[in-house]
Amino acid sequence: MTDPDHSPPRRSSGSAPREAAERVGRIQALDKPAHRVGKAVRSIIGQGKVKDALSGRFLGHPLHPLLTDVPIGTWTSASLLDLFGGRDSEVAARRLVATGLLAALPTIASGYSDWADAEPASDEVRRIGIVHAAANATAVTLYAASYAARRRGDRGSGAALALAGAGALGVGGHLGGHLAYVNGAGVERSAGGPAGERPA
Repeated sequence: MTDPDHSPPRRSSGSAPREAAERVGRIQALDKPAHRVGKAVRSIIGQGKVKDALSGRFLGHPLHPLLTDVPIGTWTSASLLDLFGGRDSEVAARRLVATGLLAALPTIASGYSDWADAEPASDEVRRIGIVHAAANATAVTLYAASYAARRRGDRGSGAALALAGAGALGVGGHLGGHLAYVNGAGVERSAGGPAGERPA
């Protein structure tokens, strides 16, 4: 017989990474700072052509997932060159890191735009999204440090910092995937919906 005073225990998903993301989604302490960030993003981006571009209206679906391929691809390629390319690949690896840093700017902007639209309606999206952003910010910082080290000629530190950045990027990517495929963030909300339907 079910005890009316107790809710049934949460069923395990069987996946440690998924359960970790779900635990993040239950951290209530993230609500206040995340809500402030979301409100600030909505205020800064506003409505109009910039918002439409960041939302991917011209594509018919969110722009953010498409943009993520460039920094992920260039940074992964740089690490592969670090591991297998030898000293002749130093310049190419540095340029790949720099390209990823430049591509990260519109990627971050589009991600914040999508998340800011969705966060008021979902505690899980709000909490997981802000940690996703923090993990990716850590990755960008590490790749920027990697680029600076490479510019100084310190290839070893540059390679190590890039690998650390890849770790942070992996965490951010997992949380981003959870947002999209488990929580449904950005699915037929920004790109397909009317431009004026946004929270305050």
